[in-house]
Amino acid sequence: MTTVYLNGQFMPASEAKISPMDRGFLFGDGIYEVIPSYHGRFVGFKPHIARMQDGLSQLSIDPALHLADWQSICQRLLSDNRNTNGDNQAVYIQVSRGTDSKRNHAFPANIKATVFAYAFPIAPEPIADKSKATTFNVVTGQDLRWQRCHIKSTSLLGNVLHYQQGYASGAQEILLFDKDANLTEGAAVNVFVIKNGVIATPPLTNKLLPGITRLLLLDILRKHSSITVEERDISEQEVFAADEIWLTSSSKEIAPVLKVNEHTVGNGEVGDVWLAAQKLFSQHKYDELV
Repeated sequence: MTTVYLNGQFMPASEAKISPMDRGFLFGDGIYEVIPSYHGRFVGFKPHIARMQDGLSQLSIDPALHLADWQSICQRLLSDNRNTNGDNQAVYIQVSRGTDSKRNHAFPANIKATVFAYAFPIAPEPIADKSKATTFNVVTGQDLRWQRCHIKSTSLLGNVLHYQQGYASGAQEILLFDKDANLTEGAAVNVFVIKNGVIATPPLTNKLLPGITRLLLLDILRKHSSITVEERDISEQEVFAADEIWLTSSSKEIAPVLKVNEHTVGNGEVGDVWLAAQKLFSQHKYDELV
């Protein structure tokens, strides 16, 4: 039996009920987070919660829960669902503004936030082995989403449409470029480009999500390697000239891209810089950022 958390209570998933007047359902008025864990250990728990709390603050939503509360909720979900899901689980958290008696675009006053969370099984953690790396083929497209992509909103239609664009083309992701032909991110990933041993990724702006895997990887590389890492604008031409391209997310960790459109990336194989980065990430990803 799957156990979920809803508004202060743990219950079977079949008993969880949310009103159709909830603003998360009507407007996508909420924030979500997905936190992976392996054998009971979360990856980047504090940064995930900090990002969620920042997004909630920007939307003026206060669920009246703090870090210790989220820790208790998430650990309970891992424990209660381990027999069903196994040792590798992620916790999905969604907080909406709550339920009002009428549908109105303006924020209603004095309603209580809806807090929902559940655990689901995920694949075993990636390992630093070229022969076992999950690789991706991607296509490119113009970024047509809204200008607040730094907020991890439940309003994901823009991302879904872009993801479908890649999927319909036979690819597993899409690389998006702004009106100046600079790389932003993918539909559900951040992107890294490697040339001559130098790692580059787009700088954080409102155009892209501050990914937690991105944050952890940059911190790990700067602390534990001599590899040059840059946060800067990356042109479309640089993407096609790259020796390696990586996609990063909580579910993928660091995933090599072997083809962009019909163009082979580098020599068409998983690269040595990826191997070094994945080894370091596997070793240090449980380190908590101060």
